[in-house]
Amino acid sequence: MKAKNVSVCVTTVAMLISAQLSAASNEPANSTPQQVFDGMRQSFQADKAKGVHARYQWELSGPNGGEWWIDVNDGSFKMGRGKIDNPSVTFITSDKDWVAMSNGTLKGSWAFLTGRLKVHGPQSTAKKLDEIFP
Repeated sequence: MKAKNVSVCVTTVAMLISAQLSAASNEPANSTPQQVFDGMRQSFQADKAKGVHARYQWELSGPNGGEWWIDVNDGSFKMGRGKIDNPSVTFITSDKDWVAMSNGTLKGSWAFLTGRLKVHGPQSTAKKLDEIFP
């Protein structure tokens, strides 16, 4: 009986993961990190950024990797390539995983738990990014 329960559980988890992977994806699977950041410019929610002062840094490995930053300052933001001084949060991952997280084929929480995403800085500030750039 125990083996049957485990089998059902594994099957259920596999179905849920499969559903998540086929969920709506805003960015094509072959997008580049630069295209993802360009898309973020369009999704900025100024009302969600009111009162927020945070500096985000990305360090992406891989052939399309590099460094990007976003500086959110009380309802506005600036974005660019390279390094920003004194980031509040730094995200470290691969170019492919960043694109996959952005298009919904890889859950950020799963990437974090499996070591594919490293986050340096307050988790609350990191999570705020999803509200500001949905």
